[in-house]
Amino acid sequence: MNRVAIYARYSSDLQTDKSIEDQIRTCVDRAESEGWSVTKVYSDHAISGASLLRPDIQNLLQSLQNNDFDIVLTEALDRLSRDQEDIAHIYKRVKYADCRLITLSEGEVDELHIGLKGTMNQLFLKDLARKTHRGLQGRALAGKNAGGKAYGYDVIHKMGADGEPIRGGRKINKQHVAVIIRIMEDYVKGKSPRKIAFELNEEKIPSPTNKGWSQSTINGNRKRGNGILNNELYIGKLVWNRMRFVKDPDTGKRISRLNDPEKVITVDVPDMRIVPQELWDKVKAKQSRLDLLPNFSAKQRPPKLFSFLLKCGECGGGYSKISKKHYGCSTSRNKGTCKNRLSIMESKLEERVLGALQNRLMNPKLCKIFCEEYTAHINKIRMERNSSLTNYRNEFDRNEREIEKLLNAIATGIDPLRVKDKINSLSERCKELENYLDTTEEAPVLIHPNMAHRFHVEVQNLIKSLNDPEHRDESASLIRELIEKIVLTPNEDKSALVIDLYGNLAGILQTAQKNDPRLNLKPSGTLDYTRLTEIKQAKLVAGTTNPLDLPLYEVSKGKLVAGVGFEPTTFRL
Repeated sequence: MNRVAIYARYSSDLQTDKSIEDQIRTCVDRAESEGWSVTKVYSDHAISGASLLRPDIQNLLQSLQNNDFDIVLTEALDRLSRDQEDIAHIYKRVKYADCRLITLSEGEVDELHIGLKGTMNQLFLKDLARKTHRGLQGRALAGKNAGGKAYGYDVIHKMGADGEPIRGGRKINKQHVAVIIRIMEDYVKGKSPRKIAFELNEEKIPSPTNKGWSQSTINGNRKRGNGILNNELYIGKLVWNRMRFVKDPDTGKRISRLNDPEKVITVDVPDMRIVPQELWDKVKAKQSRLDLLPNFSAKQRPPKLFSFLLKCGECGGGYSKISKKHYGCSTSRNKGTCKNRLSIMESKLEERVLGALQNRLMNPKLCKIFCEEYTAHINKIRMERNSSLTNYRNEFDRNEREIEKLLNAIATGIDPLRVKDKINSLSERCKELENYLDTTEEAPVLIHPNMAHRFHVEVQNLIKSLNDPEHRDESASLIRELIEKIVLTPNEDKSALVIDLYGNLAGILQTAQKNDPRLNLKPSGTLDYTRLTEIKQAKLVAGTTNPLDLPLYEVSKGKLVAGVGFEPTTFRL
């Protein structure tokens, strides 16, 4: 008596286990009518036939090697697989085990069936994918959900007049909105996606998958448009067809790949906006700044306040943690090519550097000198710009008068052909000047009577906020942006480290002026701080007379270098 293994499968969640029962029943009836003995039944529930990664089809193929049966019986060839390569593979395995492959639809399967039915099943899958894609494209173009659930939105279930469900509807989830805004604001303030995720999980805020927040949930992938920080639907833009999926022939798994940009569909859905444009732009600007960093280590979020900023004055290498509380020269410890073996406690380094920022950079007399020179320089630039506008207006008036003279000359009898080119040239130039004058505003004079005071207040508040857990990340991020590097150099007798702080004073001034309505400035992003290289600032060098009784500083090229001899302060992190 022939031993029979029955295989049944259904592929869609819209079907039920009854489909499996029906397939098995009809196969058992066939076996009984032929006098065969059913030894094993294999079934896969709600799994596509486009892949062999199905539990029971793999069990069946394994049993073939053990010679557990003589016939494989199924309802139709497409129950085994719809992939042409896979069905040929199954047939080869069956024949190698000296078994027969029989279906209720095709009868006993041979090479002809494999070629014809395999091709037909493959074409069916291709046609099904095309029709599905077409339907989803129609939904996307209509601004509706074309697949997948996005955090921040709920699916709307509605029935049409014909009794069929209306698919693709969604609405904003107000509870999720507060979480999304919070995530983006925290990211802009300097918190890492990992820290944001930890805080959300500690507060037991439900995640999109209800399995907890993670760094990837928030950060996602910008190119693929996933993650809380990258979902353009939050600013009212539905982006669809960004990716396509192909099957890996070795593993059978679906692999996503980016589509060509011209195939991507973008539809405006303003009623779906959640995030204000200003906040979204800040998030994108911060991500873009990370792209400009040269390597992975530079992109890493610093674990300490001054991580990656510390440099050895002897070899130029980095200073890093050599113990729990001390920093030392990395080159000296790792290679031995640097003779600087001095170390410094983390707490002492921080209090000296922050003390310099708090006490020395905020010296009122020095701030006053810098602000006066800065104001004079910016006003000079703007006066030159206004002077150029005046010259252009005068040129426009001269050209208008010249054209008027030429027209009068034509009226008195001069041949128009002799002056045509001249008139055309003047007219074109007048159009250019008129366009420029219409689109260019006269630059106002920069006046900031309280910039030095604002500078003092802002820096002091910034350093104080480091002790506030609510604003620590944002403040630390701002502090790091104001410091270019910190150089630690052994003194003459090699007994202690001298610290040179290289800071961006222009950046601090920008912080001081950006929120002051009394300052007649355009948005800070339009100011060209590179022009500070032209400022003739007083250069105070060690050993020279210092009539203002100021600390020893050198200001050049828009950067400020705090000299040696920091006095410790009681401020600690």
